[in-house]
Amino acid sequence: MKRRQQQALQIAIDGPAGAGKSTIAKIAAKQLGLFYVDTGAMYRVIAYKVLKNRAPIDDESMVSQIAKSTVVVFDHSDKRIVWCDGEDVTQEIRCPEVSRAVSVVAAYPGVRERLVELQRMEAERGGVVMDGRDIGTYVLPEADIKFFLTATPEERARRRWMELQKAGKDVTYQEVAIDMAERDRLDTEREVSPLKPAKDAIILDTTGLSIEELVSKILALVQGG
Repeated sequence: MKRRQQQALQIAIDGPAGAGKSTIAKIAAKQLGLFYVDTGAMYRVIAYKVLKNRAPIDDESMVSQIAKSTVVVFDHSDKRIVWCDGEDVTQEIRCPEVSRAVSVVAAYPGVRERLVELQRMEAERGGVVMDGRDIGTYVLPEADIKFFLTATPEERARRRWMELQKAGKDVTYQEVAIDMAERDRLDTEREVSPLKPAKDAIILDTTGLSIEELVSKILALVQGG
């Protein structure tokens, strides 16, 4: 596949929760001068709104209708604020309740159809680094370069637990590990765009590697390709 010019480059970064996708994607995008699109945050916004409206997450029709009427806006400054219908939900969408609900919500075709449409529109605005669970396989199948980040379940649960602790969330490591295992199951078994590496993805195991080491690897592969 012929590479696009830098200003229109598309980089897809997929992987399970806690693999380091968002952190790596943010830094890589900044260093490459590209636009970072956090697709996971978009699904979290829908899950947050469903819970806020006290709608049953197992009601596919209702959840899909909520998604169609939800406006998700990203502030791509250093603040990286996520807005849901004008409300700053940057911290709220990272809570354990949303984490438990997001995989259920994300499996609904109506939700994915709407958000994938928005994600592709973001990519058309210029060069992007986009992370998620089906970017390379479905959202941007023609991306110039695709990565699939992974790590051991223990390492991923530890990272997420530390992230929640830093945010002041009262949750145990065991609770995070259980939630993450269930989310992995839902992500890999769902019928619509299940979590799996694209056939042409570069697989990187992030276990034991620092953020700096991972970013350096990705930048070298992007710039050297």
